[in-house]
Amino acid sequence: MTGIEIEVEVDGRGVAVPEGASLLAAVRTAGIELPTLCSDDRFSPAGSCRTCLVRADGHIAAACVTPAASGVRVEAATDDLQRLRRDAVELIVSALPSRALATGNPSELAQVCRSTGIGPEAARGAGGRGEDDSHPYVHLDRDLCIACGRCVRMCAEVQGTFALTLVGRGADTVVAPGTGGPWAESDCVACGGCVDTCPTGAITEPGPGRGLTSAHRPTAPRTHATRTTCGYCGVGCALDVVTRNGEVEAVLPARDGPVNHGHACVKGRFAHGYLTSPERLTRPLLRRDGRDGRLESVGWDEALGEVARGLRAAIGAGGPNAVAAISSARATNEENYLVQKFMRAVVGTNNVDNCSRLCHSPSAAGLTASFGLSGGTDTFDDVERSDCLLVVGANPVEAHPVVGARLLRRVLRGARLVVADPRAVGLALHADVHLRPRPGTNVALFHGLAHVLLAEGLADEGFLRERATGLPELAELLDDYPPDRVAEITGVPVADLMAAARLYGRARQPAIVYGLGVTEHLHGTDGVRTLANLAILRGAVGTDRGHGVNPLRGQNNVQGASDMGALPDCLPGYGKVTDPAARSRAEAVWGAPVPGRPGLRIPDMFAAARAGDLRALWVIGEDVCATDPDTNRVAEALDTCPLVVCNELFLSETARHADIVLPAASWLEKEGTFVNFDRRFQRVRPAVPPPGEARTDFEIVHAVATAMGTALGCPTPAEALAECGRVAPVFAGLSHGRLDRDGAIPWPCPDPDRAGEAKLYEERFATPDGRAHLAAPPYLPPGEQPDDDYPLILVTGRRWAHYNSGSMTRRGDNLTLDPTDFLDLNPDDALRYAVRDGLPLTVESRHGRAHLIARISEQTPPGQVFCSFHFPASGVNRLTSDHADTVTSCPEYKVTAVRLTVP
Repeated sequence: MTGIEIEVEVDGRGVAVPEGASLLAAVRTAGIELPTLCSDDRFSPAGSCRTCLVRADGHIAAACVTPAASGVRVEAATDDLQRLRRDAVELIVSALPSRALATGNPSELAQVCRSTGIGPEAARGAGGRGEDDSHPYVHLDRDLCIACGRCVRMCAEVQGTFALTLVGRGADTVVAPGTGGPWAESDCVACGGCVDTCPTGAITEPGPGRGLTSAHRPTAPRTHATRTTCGYCGVGCALDVVTRNGEVEAVLPARDGPVNHGHACVKGRFAHGYLTSPERLTRPLLRRDGRDGRLESVGWDEALGEVARGLRAAIGAGGPNAVAAISSARATNEENYLVQKFMRAVVGTNNVDNCSRLCHSPSAAGLTASFGLSGGTDTFDDVERSDCLLVVGANPVEAHPVVGARLLRRVLRGARLVVADPRAVGLALHADVHLRPRPGTNVALFHGLAHVLLAEGLADEGFLRERATGLPELAELLDDYPPDRVAEITGVPVADLMAAARLYGRARQPAIVYGLGVTEHLHGTDGVRTLANLAILRGAVGTDRGHGVNPLRGQNNVQGASDMGALPDCLPGYGKVTDPAARSRAEAVWGAPVPGRPGLRIPDMFAAARAGDLRALWVIGEDVCATDPDTNRVAEALDTCPLVVCNELFLSETARHADIVLPAASWLEKEGTFVNFDRRFQRVRPAVPPPGEARTDFEIVHAVATAMGTALGCPTPAEALAECGRVAPVFAGLSHGRLDRDGAIPWPCPDPDRAGEAKLYEERFATPDGRAHLAAPPYLPPGEQPDDDYPLILVTGRRWAHYNSGSMTRRGDNLTLDPTDFLDLNPDDALRYAVRDGLPLTVESRHGRAHLIARISEQTPPGQVFCSFHFPASGVNRLTSDHADTVTSCPEYKVTAVRLTVP
């Protein structure tokens, strides 16, 4: 599309459509709906079903594949055209069995037939081609397949998996997995795209959601669709949750979703079985008789009374700083706001943190130092328009599947791709250049790329002169990082380093996208800053010459938890607790003093508990015994702390160490907002009520405050966000009402009458001097090194079917898709250590031991092994060390020295 509009006449009425639009778009603009059984706006048209026939300047044409031309005269509603379209539909239907048009069938085809007067008697097919019910989320009824190819194009063009194909000839043509065999054994990643686009019900979701799609929702009594935002990763997919009689029937991708554009992944689309798990907590639990006692079910009044008594006792014994809270990236913005307000205004301490400490705290520190704000610089819509993508330390195809699919689609349409990742997975398989640095050498790699940019004249001298600072210091440092030395440090060949730098440096509009492979290191903040250097050198941030630096956030609201001030050194909106002006603004709103000294970070909380200085810890929605590093020491901290309170969905490992466990609502059961990875505030709405006596975290924090004899104000989530805007002017233009009306809005948004800033720094950077700051830290080695006793480097990360500690995804059919915790290792290492594929092995580090199943492949280079952290029982985070980023205390999850033993 060019942005130019053309005029088209449809049945005598003039309509304007974008240049390049189809006749189908023009007809729809005129308010006329046509059958489109082979077409879906999310991918390219085929024109094969002939059900959308129109007459253009006297010639019959398929509207979906015929471009609209300026001045063309289109006829769509004439009797002869309606007969032609009806005949085309009737011909398709004639080959199907009668159940294709059965009463109550919600399929697109059935609805088209009802609207055109075609009854079930028109379906005269014999059937007998069979079904495939091997997959928990995808059911294939071959007799209903019309070979329209929509599922195949959805899988190829939108998802980018290419798992499906059409087999057979003529009337026997049918969709099938491209690998042959059962669907469950195919390359399908269960995104649900084929289910959502199928027009006939040939591919459906088993169970109560059978036949429901984003385009054709049910109209049955007591059925309701609720628009909300996904509570898994940080992409922020908009979803429509279909419920009936208070139970979820289906979760559908929103066609108008601002990030997902009618797409989803296996987690957001299907992984809601945990809602009705018999393991859900429905009443508070209290441990009587000390730590040796059992957790027993009690009423809320008793539980809240014990929480209040314990907090008062802790404050009485050690002062306000003897209490700490770990807020939640899974909770809403409003809940995180309320938690930090409770800690500061009621308890009187800044001891509040969230799990961004463990993942993207180096992003916040690094991006703030380089540019002035803690979020990504550009909207993903702009990133997707880049002509060169530099993807670093991320596997979005598995960890952020909708983003991964959009990036892959851009690459398949011609964008150049550089991937920096030790493993050959996901986007790396499509890269023009794949850089495979040794774990822990990112800073050297980025310095090497920067060296080439300067040496070959690829830097933007005007931008550096007018809008940046620090170039002389960086240039001097880069003299020590020529390509041959960088190759020696990182293991990346000189030719690959040069080629990557040239692709990024010569692109018209490059963009950087990165993940935890940059941040979870001993020098993670230095990694973020030296990566940001590349965008600054290139003039590709805050200009029309590129799309900046953009972190992929791991959890649904890890950005928002920090935005709301659930940090020990920052108030809402990132005002520093050491800044008197920021404190006074909060004090004026809260009517209570705010401590001026930063509080404890999460690792410091555990250390203080072990030392006896922390006497009460409130853990909200985080299973720290599963996800935090060196988990043996974490458990020791919880067991030492006199009071541990835990808000949870299930009796997690952390909850098992708690004194009081409060049953909490999940993301499908609560009201509020999340902030996604590109800073968009989006609404979260309850689709179903919490089970039993479970409450939202918002309600729980209010109830604890009341038990402490204090009122927090802002009784509703909407009022909490409004109050946050008074504390943090950067959010002053946001409200639930505006989000309900306008949809997603990015921050900064200080004015309710103006749009939020999707692209940052177009006029000036948010640093004190208004300039982007180049950084010149030297490369320093990681905290762990392999040796003769521990010869391999372990890297941990995410798999496609699971999320975080797996507490939600393992309580449903995702466990059928990915039931085992594997250790990936290279064939050379398997041979060296006598490891056989598919057999159990023990992984030992200097800190602990884990038990996994071997999986041999060349995805992982020699000398390195990889596993996820989705199965806490395996003990993976017992292996990881207490080494942490020197600036932010983010753990060094990506470099752990290990050895293997085979039973």
